[in-house]
Amino acid sequence: MIINSDTTKDLAILEAMRKVLTAVIRDTTPPPGMRHPLTDETIQDVRVCLGLITAREKELGEAAGIAAKRPYYTDETPTSTVVQFDPGKGKSSE
Repeated sequence: MIINSDTTKDLAILEAMRKVLTAVIRDTTPPPGMRHPLTDETIQDVRVCLGLITAREKELGEAAGIAAKRPYYTDETPTSTVVQFDPGKGKSSE
């Protein structure tokens, strides 16, 4: 399925918002034992925003036929193996 420019723009906006919110979380997270500078209510609001962003990204991706991006570790062993298949090979010439 072809992705229209509005969908592409929406996905780019959502990705930028997600990146900014996660950067704010990283930058404001205090060392263990110290109080977080954000209020509990603000932390909960950020969680809700990230959940809404993720849900909308999923909706747009499904509508456009894009497979969901799943997080992974770079050293993680793949759970599947790609096998090359040529339907013409192996046929007898009879």
